Amino acid sequence: MSNFKKYTANPFYMSNSLMILLFFTGWGIWWSFFQIWLTTKQGFSGTQVGTIYSFNSAITLILMFVYGSLQDKLGIKKNLLIFCVSCEVFLGPFFTWVYVPLLKSNFIVGALIGSIYLSVAFLAASPTFEALAERMSRRFGFEYGQARAWGSFGYAVAALIAGFMFTLNAYLIFWIGSVFSIVLLLVLLFIKPENDTVIVTKYESKSNNQDVNNSPSLLEILSVFKMPDLWKIVIFISMSWTFYTVFDQQMFPEFFTTFFGTETAGQQAYGVLNSLEVFLESIMMGIIPIMMRKTGVRKSLLIGLVIMVLRIGGCGLVYQSLSFYMLQKLQFLFLQCSVILPYTLIRVFRRHFIW
Repeated sequence: MSNFKKYTANPFYMSNSLMILLFFTGWGIWWSFFQIWLTTKQGFSGTQVGTIYSFNSAITLILMFVYGSLQDKLGIKKNLLIFCVSCEVFLGPFFTWVYVPLLKSNFIVGALIGSIYLSVAFLAASPTFEALAERMSRRFGFEYGQARAWGSFGYAVAALIAGFMFTLNAYLIFWIGSVFSIVLLLVLLFIKPENDTVIVTKYESKSNNQDVNNSPSLLEILSVFKMPDLWKIVIFISMSWTFYTVFDQQMFPEFFTTFFGTETAGQQAYGVLNSLEVFLESIMMGIIPIMMRKTGVRKSLLIGLVIMVLRIGGCGLVYQSLSFYMLQKLQFLFLQCSVILPYTLIRVFRRHFIW
C-alpha cells in the first residue's frame, strides 16, 4: 500500500500510466477485431489477409529503426509521440473513406497505403510509447512494469467493449479509437511534468539521467550484431513467436467464431475471451518474473514452447465451444513465457547498448 501511495504521488508515474492506458485502449478497441473485420465484413480471403499482415510487418520493421533513432535524439521529449497520435486521430475517417475503397479498387495499393498508415500511427508507435515510458521510469523513480500493466488493463476493457460494438456496427470500433486518440493527444499536449523544473528536481535520479542521455554511435549499434546471444534470441523468436503470431492473429479469431450458432454470438464471445486473456496477462506480468527466477531461463522457454504446441495442436482436437474456452486459457501462459521473457532480455539489451 505504501508503494502504491508513493507511485500515485509521482506525477511521472501518473502521466505515463495514463499515456500507456489511453494508447492501448485506443489500439485494442479495433486491433483485437481487425482480422475478423477483414474476413467477415469485407470478405477478404485468408491469402489476402496474410498479405495485409505481411505488408504491416514489413513497414513496421523499417519504421521501428527510424522511430528508435529519432526518440534517442529526442530523449524524453514527446514530439514523436504527438506526431503518431495526431495520425491516430484520423483512424475512423481513414478506415471508412480511404482504406476500404482502396482495398476494393486496387488491393495491393490499398494494402500498401494501409500498412504505411497503421505502422506510422500504431504498430511502430507501440514500442516507442513503451520505450519512452521505460526510460522515464528509470529517470524519475517508478516501476515500469506497474505503469505498463495499465496498458494491458486498457486493452482488455477495449476488447470487451469491441465485442459488442462490432456486432452493432463494425465501423464503430474505428471511430471510438479516434475518440481515445483525441483524448491521448490532449494528455500529451497539456500534461508535461517533465517541463516543470521543481518537479523534475524532486523526482529525478541523477545517475540514471546520465545513463539515458548517452546515445550510442552507429558503430556501437552495428557491433551488437556480432553478439552470438543476440542471434540465438532472433532464431528462437523467429521459429516460435513468429509462427504463433500468424496463428493467433490471422487464423484463430475466425476459427473460434465458427464454434457458435450465429456470427454475432461468436464475435461477442471472442471479445469476452480476448478481454479475459489480457486481464490475466496483466496479472501474469508480475508473477512470471518470479517463476523465471525459480525455473531459470532455459526451462521457462521450454515450458512456453510446450504450452504453445499444446494450444495449437489442441485446436484441431476439440469440437465444442466450452472445450475451446478451456484450451484458449493456455494462450496467456505462453504469451508470458515466450514474450515477456524475450522482452525482459530486450530491456536489458536496450539499457546497456541503446540507452
